[in-house]
Amino acid sequence: MTAREEILAAVRGALRDADRAEAVVPRGYRSVVADADVVELFAERVVDYRAALTRCTTAELPAAIRSALGTARKVLVPEGFPADVDGSSQAGTTAGPAGFDAVVTTAALGIATTGTIVLDHGPGQGRRALSLVPDVHVCVLRADRIVPGVPHAVAALDPARPQTWISGPSATSDIELTRVEGVHGPRTLHVIVVTE
Repeated sequence: MTAREEILAAVRGALRDADRAEAVVPRGYRSVVADADVVELFAERVVDYRAALTRCTTAELPAAIRSALGTARKVLVPEGFPADVDGSSQAGTTAGPAGFDAVVTTAALGIATTGTIVLDHGPGQGRRALSLVPDVHVCVLRADRIVPGVPHAVAALDPARPQTWISGPSATSDIELTRVEGVHGPRTLHVIVVTE
């Protein structure tokens, strides 16, 4: 008997003895989130992922960005970002993210049930590396771009565009199950939800 045949026989044996009863799906997994609750649920889930969250109006956005950036000195802003960011450098075709303390982007969508922001790298979002290399990522998201769940996001996104799905700051627990942040991306994620 080959190793492959041995493994497949073990799988078949395990399946033969498996419980075939229908499993109960916990915590309202398939429940629909009311439209009025999506922003609140999104905010709660973003904070659960150890990201910072600020809510503001369009008029308050410049001050909210300054506050979120804190002490960051070199700030990168992708082309097409809808507001001026004090002291920032525009990310053009030659500007790379290395050497920058922070990046400020927009997002295509936010997903309420998972607290995820989705970048499709359109205007104001830049290429993928911009959101992964600097230590701080400040992401501006309009409240009307928050959808209830993943199926809604998949339906709303263009599958031909590149996508980056971000749930909280960069973190891993690969080594001895100890959480380490900032290994392969920003240590700090600050989401700003613009309500009007």
